[in-house]
Amino acid sequence: MNISVIGCGRWGCFLAWYLDRIGHKVTLYGRKNSKRLENLINTRKNKYMTIGESIHLTSDLESCIQSAEYLLISISAQNLRQFSQDIMQYDIDNKPFVLCMKGLEETTGMRLSNIVKEYIGDRAKIAVWVGPGHVEDFVNSISNCMVIDSEHEDLKKKLVDAFSGDLIRFYYGTDIIGTEIGAASKNVIGIGAGILDGLNHASLKGALISRGTREISRLIKAMGGNELSAYGLAHLGDYSATVFSKYSHNRKYGEMFIRHDAYSDLAEGVSTSRAMMVLSKRYDVELPICHAVDQIINHGQDAKEMISNLFLRSIKNEF
Repeated sequence: MNISVIGCGRWGCFLAWYLDRIGHKVTLYGRKNSKRLENLINTRKNKYMTIGESIHLTSDLESCIQSAEYLLISISAQNLRQFSQDIMQYDIDNKPFVLCMKGLEETTGMRLSNIVKEYIGDRAKIAVWVGPGHVEDFVNSISNCMVIDSEHEDLKKKLVDAFSGDLIRFYYGTDIIGTEIGAASKNVIGIGAGILDGLNHASLKGALISRGTREISRLIKAMGGNELSAYGLAHLGDYSATVFSKYSHNRKYGEMFIRHDAYSDLAEGVSTSRAMMVLSKRYDVELPICHAVDQIINHGQDAKEMISNLFLRSIKNEF
């Protein structure tokens, strides 16, 4: 199968590495003048892995799209709208899009599949690939379980059959609303976990996980999804990799934010925290943990006071 991966960051490189490993013909795209792409062309390496010689590296987006049977997208969620506009000039008809990112549009709260659909309409089918797992673990032969979801049952089956390998066991997602919202919002919970680490309050992570899952389930239900999706691999199942792991960008961002240290890697949860406030208002659902994270990182509120108000002062029934 000819597969093109759009985006040569950490996860995009892993996707190319993994799909090449299980026997697909892979093209990996990076923007012109991208230092990441230039480094890959020169060394075939990044700090996580070595890219096989069989993987074609290119900055020619048109040829990348034309050669593909499937297009896997792994870019910043906040750049997806512009990318969707850019590809309209190319022949994308009947080339399924697989969104391999976790986020929401910051200003609108839109799910990523809906952003793409807004531009391509019925020209191609859309799926999402999410769930737990870090590149650092996969390249060291530590396997995990992930989810592929789509409104199209036939596409889900084709993708699971084509992408299953020794490192990843896939499950069929059954609720694309819950899958996308759960996958995006777990990054906000991850920042909250980092904040707790930075405050030396790591013992509160149990409460964070329990209450965080519950508030996201309420939002998913209000949006028309299945609230049980919050308890699946896309959200609760991804907490270990997000709330506890030293490799979690969002957890690390939260910890370094509290310690007033600079953080240079992408933490999608920052933008997602703003998007969650848009959804909270639109669907009239209280999201106290997401609200606390947003207030701390985006509005300068005192972290200790926000955490105290959130976990230590409120008395109510659990369910």
